[in-house]
Amino acid sequence: MLILVLGLASATFLVFVAVYVFYCKRRVSKYDESKDIESSEHKEEDVAQKEDLMIFQGGEDLTICDILDAPGEVIGKSNYGTLYKALLQRSNKVRLLRFLRPVCTARGEELDEMIQFLGRIRHPNLVPLLGFYTGPRGEKLLVHPFYRHGSLTQYIRDGNGECYKWSNICRISIGIAKGLEHLHTSQEKPIIHGNLKSKNILLDRSYQPYISDSGLHLLLNPTAGQEMLENSAAQGYKAPELIKMKDASEVTDIYSLGVILLELLSGKEPINEHPTPDEDFYLPNFMRNAVLGHRIADLYQPAFLLRNSRDDNIPVTEECILKVFQLAMACCSPSPSVRPNIKQVLKKLEEIMF
Repeated sequence: MLILVLGLASATFLVFVAVYVFYCKRRVSKYDESKDIESSEHKEEDVAQKEDLMIFQGGEDLTICDILDAPGEVIGKSNYGTLYKALLQRSNKVRLLRFLRPVCTARGEELDEMIQFLGRIRHPNLVPLLGFYTGPRGEKLLVHPFYRHGSLTQYIRDGNGECYKWSNICRISIGIAKGLEHLHTSQEKPIIHGNLKSKNILLDRSYQPYISDSGLHLLLNPTAGQEMLENSAAQGYKAPELIKMKDASEVTDIYSLGVILLELLSGKEPINEHPTPDEDFYLPNFMRNAVLGHRIADLYQPAFLLRNSRDDNIPVTEECILKVFQLAMACCSPSPSVRPNIKQVLKKLEEIMF
């Protein structure tokens, strides 16, 4: 009898212990679930908090809703992003929105610091950064003013009378040089453009030039930056010594400036379809052939420029055109050490043109 009672008691005790353990486990499980839900909510909050808009001088009227809801027209594409012409509904202003693919951009505090730095740069011949939006999935948008005359490339290719007026050539050349001088000399450390080309020179209604994409390669990861450099090389703007974007410097910017000056004088596109870097002149084909064949007039067409500038505000002589051509060739020297610096280029342009 005693054994029976002890057996029943033991069984009851074991059942009680099992029920108690099961109950405790359920409580722990529910607690863990509530913690998981809470932590996931915190994560969602963290993601939502990453949506941010930095506003700089001139962009005080920007809001996140304005930027995201603005109807946009694609006006340019690259491997690292897309450029939109967008109408902001609330302010009724047209802006340029540059979308950068998350996979192509740099990350972390370094990116934020660089954006803050670029957002403070202001000069009459530089396209200002008005705002920088970061989305919840890492997408990034740079907001800039829109310039109705488009790029210098479009201006030159249109071939109307305006692009052969000496006053416009002077204004554009000196404006680009002034903007580049500010980048190279206004800070403790020079700001290297790294992708200077006629497509990145925008014009307003008075043909005043504005350099765009200043320091854009600093926001990209090394792979995307290198793709940018290769694209620049295919278009004829890359200095011969430049192998990697991280090696871009003031003298490689000067080379690109020289190509732009030659474009302005010739009206021709500097695409280098069959580069031969072993030659004395690492220049786009039409430029190299003209120089090596001593057919300088093929480049700057002095008679044509003189004829079209007859009624211009600033008189021009063939000597002036030749001096600008010689300066451009000095900028495009295959030897980086003999290229002039930007202050020398600007001083020489002002001496020739005014």
